[in-house]
Amino acid sequence: MRNKIIVLCFAIGVFCFSCETQTYEHGKLLYTNFCENCHMADGTGLKGLIPPLAGADFLKNSPEAVPCIIRAGYKGKMTVNGKEYDTEMAGIERLTEFEITNIINYIHTSWGNNLPIVQHPDVREQLKACEKNTKPF
Repeated sequence: MRNKIIVLCFAIGVFCFSCETQTYEHGKLLYTNFCENCHMADGTGLKGLIPPLAGADFLKNSPEAVPCIIRAGYKGKMTVNGKEYDTEMAGIERLTEFEITNIINYIHTSWGNNLPIVQHPDVREQLKACEKNTKPF
């Protein structure tokens, strides 16, 4: 029994350490499964219909809105890089706070984006705040 506990503790330690040293591989996998169909593998979006994530000023200008949009979706007009988009985005309610954090960090460090890394507690607070508001920005 003691050996199982030691192995479990080691595995948890390796997992936690790998979260810090990997380049958001979990976020990349989640992005591929949930976001890529619309925002494309290279983050360029679908011209005229779906906004880009690569080089998107929206990510920098409205960071508090991003977790809310991932979780709850978005309906209405949105301006990204000076272009207006009006395509509804479905939310992905089943994603956990950790998964949303990983997706955001993957987006923030991909396709030439050089945006700050977000922390799980901040994402948690942003998600709580957006539950109270219908439009987080």
